[in-house]
Amino acid sequence: MRILDRYILKSIISIFISCIFVFLFLYIVIDLLSNLDEILKHQATFALLIRYYLSYLPIMFVQVSPFACLLSTVYTFGKLNHNNEIIAMRSSGMSIFDITRDALIFGLLISLVVFWVGDRFVPPASVENQKIKAQIEGNSLKGKLRVPDEIINLSMYGLRNRLFFINKYSPGSKTMEGITILEHDQHQNLTKKIMADKGIYQDGLWRFFHTITYNFNQYGQILDEPLYMEEEIMNISETPEDLAALRQKPEQMSIHQMQNYIWRLSKSGATRVIHNLKIDLYQRFASPFTSIIIILLGIPFALLMRKRATGMAAIGVSISVGFLYYVLDAVFLAVGKSGLLMPSLAASLSHIIVLSSSLYLISRLP
Repeated sequence: MRILDRYILKSIISIFISCIFVFLFLYIVIDLLSNLDEILKHQATFALLIRYYLSYLPIMFVQVSPFACLLSTVYTFGKLNHNNEIIAMRSSGMSIFDITRDALIFGLLISLVVFWVGDRFVPPASVENQKIKAQIEGNSLKGKLRVPDEIINLSMYGLRNRLFFINKYSPGSKTMEGITILEHDQHQNLTKKIMADKGIYQDGLWRFFHTITYNFNQYGQILDEPLYMEEEIMNISETPEDLAALRQKPEQMSIHQMQNYIWRLSKSGATRVIHNLKIDLYQRFASPFTSIIIILLGIPFALLMRKRATGMAAIGVSISVGFLYYVLDAVFLAVGKSGLLMPSLAASLSHIIVLSSSLYLISRLP
């Protein structure tokens, strides 16, 4: 590695690490102070608070890494430009790519790390964080996590075009109560309605009790008499693990879980829900590369700072550029979820626009 590469990379890495620590520290302090009355009210233990904020670290790292990349890049190259070192490099025959190559490689590596952390650690961290938060609000003083014994009002789309409504589900005993299952054909016409008082998962099968089954024709009219059974083994593919997974929020799922969830929903014909979930899925692939794209966007601004106060200018440019980027991304996601854009385009259009603008601005540099 050239001396110049080490010089630039050392500055970028040191500022990036400093930014990460400062952002994490400020986030924890601000959150702690803003919720201090609730913490004191519920008498949360110190150990519980430590676990709460430790569970937040992967989430915060994913969120602040792009901005830290932007700030470290803008400050480094702004300082080089301020000291006329960029002019010296250009005079020696170096291109813009030669000068910024190390920053781009660093941004790409950070993007890959963010993708890995976001898929591997953020979903379980989100689940853990919500559990600890509920425990704090529930005034539990023993510091032990409590898994909810019951899930109330669970609804989900399943295989074979089925829609489930469950009044109460107990994960521990693998028991459902107050069950209503609606089966539809490929045109979303209701073909069957099954009601049961209780369902128990035993030996890989669902055993329902006190079931009433209604069959419908294509016009929605009941065919024959309802069928009542004291006990019935139901041909349902969903397992208790599927019930627990299907009630998770998208941010609490890994990419594999989201793909499996979307596949299951695709059998139900819930097009609007599938459309929005696909946007969330594609965003999981696209958003980690914000780090490398936002570095490209910051480079032309850094090289045009000239003789300004480098530190304050870097912060100002970073805030402005980052704000515009995230606003643009939020707008396209909202438009996509309204149904006006296809999922892949809604998740990536802001990145495409910013990347194109960045490359254009870099090409215009002297």
